[in-house]
Amino acid sequence: MKSAAQDEFWNDLYSRAAPTSSGKPGMALAQFAGPLSPGAALELGCAKGDDAVWLAGRGFQVTAVDISSVALEYAAENARRAGVADRMRFEAHDLAVSFPEGSYDLVTASFLHSPHDWPRTKVLARAASVVRPGGHLLIVEHGSYAPWSWSSNETPPPTAEETFRAMDLAAHDWQRNCVCQIERAANGPDGQTALVKDNIIFLQRIG
Repeated sequence: MKSAAQDEFWNDLYSRAAPTSSGKPGMALAQFAGPLSPGAALELGCAKGDDAVWLAGRGFQVTAVDISSVALEYAAENARRAGVADRMRFEAHDLAVSFPEGSYDLVTASFLHSPHDWPRTKVLARAASVVRPGGHLLIVEHGSYAPWSWSSNETPPPTAEETFRAMDLAAHDWQRNCVCQIERAANGPDGQTALVKDNIIFLQRIG
């Protein structure tokens, strides 16, 4: 289920983007999820499918979620082209309204931000709730903004620790593998480059 306004915004955004995938996972996903054994994975905000396709290529059974039907069409085609479509399922959700069913060994959400008023912390807490015992949660968020970002003129983003605390998870249920910040080179839509910081919240469910 999706809200019409959010759906229209994101469909318009992706309609103006190239449909093909880079074929490369996000740096943080490769670093933190790369050593994990394959299982059932859920990606929230899959966009054109780079991360989801990479996970499927490593043997995960992936449920890939996005609000945009255009993005999901791109992701499905990129999965087919990569030969992993049989290990992937695509679902359309506005995660503030509806959520995929089931539980997962890995739940990942990379840059799950919106320029609209949207209950992000509530969605991230819901994401944590569908991680199986022994499974992992990986959240990657902006620790700083690139100059071309729509958020570049807003107040500074929260720290990883602030986001983690806002999710209000039961401390005894989770092992904190990394609540930290990393730096990476970002590429802008018109060929710009900038060093940016990403917040990482990488947890394992022990309860």
